[in-house]
Amino acid sequence: MAAALLTVARYRQLARLIRLFPLPFFVAKWLMLTALISVSVGSASAFFLVSLDWVTSWREANSWVIALLPVGGFLIGLLYHYVGSSVEGGNNLLLDNIHRPATRIRFRMAPLVLAGTLGTHLFGGSAGREGTALQMGGAIADQFTALFRLRPRDRRLVLIAGISAGFGAVFGTPLAGAVFGLEVFLIGRISYEAILPAFGAALGADYVTRWWQVGHTHYHIDTVPPLTPEYAFYAALAGVAFGGCAIVFGKLTHVTSLTFKRWIAFPPLRPLVGGAVVAGFVWVIGTTRYIGLGIPVIVQAFEQPLPPPDFAMKLLFTALTLGAGFKGGEVTPLFFMGATLGNALACWIPLPIALLAGMGFVAVFAGAANTPLACILMALELFGVACGPYVAIACIMAYLCSGHRGIYGSQVVGQSKHLFWGRQQGRKLSDL
Repeated sequence: MAAALLTVARYRQLARLIRLFPLPFFVAKWLMLTALISVSVGSASAFFLVSLDWVTSWREANSWVIALLPVGGFLIGLLYHYVGSSVEGGNNLLLDNIHRPATRIRFRMAPLVLAGTLGTHLFGGSAGREGTALQMGGAIADQFTALFRLRPRDRRLVLIAGISAGFGAVFGTPLAGAVFGLEVFLIGRISYEAILPAFGAALGADYVTRWWQVGHTHYHIDTVPPLTPEYAFYAALAGVAFGGCAIVFGKLTHVTSLTFKRWIAFPPLRPLVGGAVVAGFVWVIGTTRYIGLGIPVIVQAFEQPLPPPDFAMKLLFTALTLGAGFKGGEVTPLFFMGATLGNALACWIPLPIALLAGMGFVAVFAGAANTPLACILMALELFGVACGPYVAIACIMAYLCSGHRGIYGSQVVGQSKHLFWGRQQGRKLSDL
């Protein structure tokens, strides 16, 4: 009895200290949590990147494995149907839990999305890596909410920190990763209450990934002309084209997914059929240029003119792959589409090829994910500050032109993009 009373007295004393000096306790608490998130998510991201490089290299050296894409898709479908049904919502499940914290996200989301993404790339699907990084980051971070018995309000911040850590670590862009986590779930508004967890986790996870000596692809924009009214107009025009690309990709992926669900009732059969179609296309065109991440083509887009249809082919392959139920992300394919579309626009827009490729690289993503600030910061981190004005114009125009559409259906409209879209605050994109 005496011991219990002593414990209660100490708890009340601690609570009194927290009320008197809230800032030191708040900072100490979140520095501890973000350190744990940084180490775990950064290490997981490093393992994912190394594994992804390995399966990509093996596939390119053994292209016969693409014929097994339907089998790989069927296995991924079976895995999620029987083991991962509770986490199949993926990125949208994370966003839903940020808006309305419910039951803790099961840890199985992380290994399942890792296995599914590696399988998709091993057998030749066209997908990215951002979805995997976000889901791994969110699932790993959410385990700390139960460990430390955090309140629902704190759980929101933990999920944002996990998303920021995963994004920043997998792309090597911690500032963009932090702002992405703050910006992605609520269109038109930023949650400043999570600014410390988001930046702490993103910077820490990026450091941990580099500590594991895992590198990232480098891109170069050699020439950036001074911004003039004429060049600003051309940048805005390019931004409109990038926003249109984002709309087409989102619509095509959504329609493809609905078509597969309508005609194929058993979910594991959808990636089997979709994998057969993708593998058939690869065999018909005779190149692996449009499968996987497509990093070599993205690098080429900054260096030399490319065939104009490249962006459309990647769009088609990615919409088929993801719409059929394969796992991965949309962002790196969006980088591919944007960079190659910018490269093609150089035939009509008098700006350097590398600059247009860089603008498209981030602007299509800005339009598709509704995260213009994160995309502008990403460009500054990847390409340097000189391209900033051009990138900002392109990202803003793509963001405005894409309207209330996007690749994340669980995004909520916090503030309408402009008056022409009416008052749609508080509604999810999937409901519009």
